[in-house]
Amino acid sequence: MALSARIRTRDGWAVPHAVVTVTDMTGTQVLRTGTDSEGAVRDATPLAPGPYTVIVTAVGYAPTASTAIVTATGRAEIGNVVLARQGGTELPPPGPWSIDPAHSSVGAVAQHLGISSVHGRFTDFSGRIEIAQDVEKSRVEAVIRAASISTGNDMRDGHLRSPDFLDIERYPEITYRSTGLTPAGSDRWTVHGELGLHGVVRPVDLDLAYLGTGPDPWGGVRAAFRATTELHREDFAMNYNQVVQAGIAAIGTTLKVELDIQAVQGDALPQA
Repeated sequence: MALSARIRTRDGWAVPHAVVTVTDMTGTQVLRTGTDSEGAVRDATPLAPGPYTVIVTAVGYAPTASTAIVTATGRAEIGNVVLARQGGTELPPPGPWSIDPAHSSVGAVAQHLGISSVHGRFTDFSGRIEIAQDVEKSRVEAVIRAASISTGNDMRDGHLRSPDFLDIERYPEITYRSTGLTPAGSDRWTVHGELGLHGVVRPVDLDLAYLGTGPDPWGGVRAAFRATTELHREDFAMNYNQVVQAGIAAIGTTLKVELDIQAVQGDALPQA
């Protein structure tokens, strides 16, 4: 091969579909090629001996440039080229990640009487994230037990579990399955998915922020995320709407959903 290189992230993962541009010392482009699924460049285009500039770019990464010397054999072996995430953020390593409910929260906020807010959360849930080499192909699935709703008031919680709202006897689970991922910044994405709630399945997008990755006290690796969205009760056939006065509803129809998620690398959670 005339030109060979391996394009990697800072933690050693391959960067597929990176673009490699080679220019001579006058700035004239002499070669443009790309990496394969393993992040490798293997191009047989002959190059005249001498110095060249090699520029590597990839979506979501900061571009990098280096000098390469083509020898008398017509070959240049660049070795590893390391790309940093745009903005300096490194993503979690590819593979399975398990949502840790003990260190995560699934909450919702609704307006109450038009003047204040009621905060609720679900205490029983589980989920799995699959980080792909091509991060936009990553997936997430989660299941929430509807009966675990808690707002700090037993009477209100009982009403929320009733057929007026969640109807937990008929619909014991709330599900979410992603269908795609769109970048929205260096460490932000829009997660496209389908939410199953109260017997209705509708598309719901999550605004996702990645907060970082690090080791935990149990020998594992954790990644943290925060996600938000808004839901409208009527979209999921929850139309209960007691009016207290002058058209003001007891409970608002819009729910602000807030997710704070810790995920542990692997298919199993630590025993802690």
